[in-house]
Amino acid sequence: MDLWELAAYLATGIASGVLAGLFGVGGGVVVVPALIFVFARVGLAPDWIPHLAVGTSLAAIVATGAASAYAHHRRGAVRWDLVRSLAPGIVIGAWAGAAFAGILSDEWLKRIFGCFLLYVGGWMLLRRADTARRALPGTAGMLAAGAGIGALSALVGIGGGTVTVPFLNRVGIDMRRAVATSSACGVPIAVAGALGFMAVGWGREGLPLASTGFVYWPAVVAILAASVPMAPLGAHLAHKLPVDRLKRVFAVLLLVLGARLLLA
Repeated sequence: MDLWELAAYLATGIASGVLAGLFGVGGGVVVVPALIFVFARVGLAPDWIPHLAVGTSLAAIVATGAASAYAHHRRGAVRWDLVRSLAPGIVIGAWAGAAFAGILSDEWLKRIFGCFLLYVGGWMLLRRADTARRALPGTAGMLAAGAGIGALSALVGIGGGTVTVPFLNRVGIDMRRAVATSSACGVPIAVAGALGFMAVGWGREGLPLASTGFVYWPAVVAILAASVPMAPLGAHLAHKLPVDRLKRVFAVLLLVLGARLLLA
């Protein structure tokens, strides 16, 4: 790893940590497109760049998600009953998402992530307060919801907050508890998804030596070293800066990135 590559991973971690604290957006939204660019720039496993980016992002989310979940738990904001209800479906869905990613070509996986960025950018720009509330699903409904959340999150390399928070909010969970509970749900998503990407990438030709399947460990370590200490700064800035205005700018950036991935 040369100095430019290390600096790129550290910058990705810094951006991921700050933006997660500032906007409450999962790190994968930032990490995956950044890694796609960096891996292409350094010529790392050209046949597997999107797969490595998603798997590496999920592995990095494990530690940051656990730290975030613990912080929310200390404040008593996590609905652990909901985490337990969603977790079995999340694990099944995350494994299914990783397995599906394993049979996709690099171009199709990149296009799926591009579409996801367009969704997140549009949601951040256009969302309004949702006053409609639905009843909390039963056991089967929570299993299905968890499976959907896990599959999509693993497929695009995120902790699931952009999917889990709206779902929980729609079924009557206030925003503070929805965000806290989503952070706890992000841990099984990341663990199951990362293990799934390790498994489906095992033995593939052309992967770097420092990887386990589709997880590239030098990038994981460097991103974590920067993102974990920067998340509190993002939370602090959220109380000092015009977050709504900055969120609109960030949403436009996501739309541009999504369009570029689709058109590249």
